[in-house]
Amino acid sequence: MPSSNCFICIILLLIASFGHALGCYDSIISFGDSLTDTGNLIRLSKSNNQVASSVLPYGETFFHHPTGRFSDGRLVIDFIAEGMGFPLIPPYAGVMKNMSSSRNSIRGVNFAVAGATAVDISFLEKRGIKNPATNVSLGTELDWFKQMLPFLCKSPASCREFLGSSLVLMGEIGGNDYNHPFSQGKSGEEIQSYVPAVISAIGLAINELIELGAQTLIVPGNLPIGCSSSYLTTFKDSNKNDYDASTGCINWLNDFAEYHNQLLQEEIHRLREIHPHANIIYADYYNAAMQIYKSPKNFGFTSSIVACCGGGGPYNYDSNAKCGSPSSNVCDNPSSYVSWDGVHLTEAAYKIIAKGLLQGPYAIPQVNGICSFDGSSNKGLSDQ
Repeated sequence: MPSSNCFICIILLLIASFGHALGCYDSIISFGDSLTDTGNLIRLSKSNNQVASSVLPYGETFFHHPTGRFSDGRLVIDFIAEGMGFPLIPPYAGVMKNMSSSRNSIRGVNFAVAGATAVDISFLEKRGIKNPATNVSLGTELDWFKQMLPFLCKSPASCREFLGSSLVLMGEIGGNDYNHPFSQGKSGEEIQSYVPAVISAIGLAINELIELGAQTLIVPGNLPIGCSSSYLTTFKDSNKNDYDASTGCINWLNDFAEYHNQLLQEEIHRLREIHPHANIIYADYYNAAMQIYKSPKNFGFTSSIVACCGGGGPYNYDSNAKCGSPSSNVCDNPSSYVSWDGVHLTEAAYKIIAKGLLQGPYAIPQVNGICSFDGSSNKGLSDQ
């Protein structure tokens, strides 16, 4: 089973920009929302036409066709997989349609669904909040995983071994628990009262996975939502004090994201004390992204808070003319933009966040050790 020493094999791999790690992890198991969904929502939806990521320009940069990813190309999970020498991790809904595949050929499964929340849908419904995308929650994804385990392994003992030798990516999850109520007019004060329930849902899922045998889990925090084109459009005002002069981001929204991240880290600390044998790694998505917003030119970006693809306006975001709709526009060079569609980021931005996680300093705690390498070339992050 992997130890904390084994995770450094990924870091050393990416720093050296060659080879792929051997003997560290046998598979990747992933949960989350649209930051991680590699095609579940479009397969679960009754009509693909209702899902934005089912049409171009989604997927145009890397895949050259839509894959269900809410970006122009690859996501953080894709760069993690490539860096470890894995094939891209297939969506659960796709694997279920091809259950004849040998269990030995599966190197991971992605249960993330765009629009998914950490809390159960009933939590939001009781507060008058609708989820326009899906009724899937983190609990639903965990149920799918448990139902699929007998296919992935042969016995309870082998299932513990399978999960113990897997790298588990817990999202990002939780963002939609706030996105939906914010977009539906709930006050920041009310939404902040939801945070403990969101953190509890994430903590319960982590705890259950560890009890099932998980040894290494990466738990991402929330992104700086105050820098999102959609939030900047929705909460645009004339009070300059509400904005960070250096980034153009909305301060109080970023403070909200940091509050979520603070409570999440406290929950992770609590879980580490309960499960000292497990490696629970906090992925600091917030600061990995903020380095870009603070110095976009240093990373090759000419635009940080204006969306590449959208319906116009100061931030090129219009909820009535979203990316992919006939009335939307798309930039010529997505790699020069941080924001893809006003809600999600471009492949270029996700690549930098993945680097910040795997090379440091945005994985907490930092870990030590080494794994062996082969001579294969790393196609994941070495070209940045």
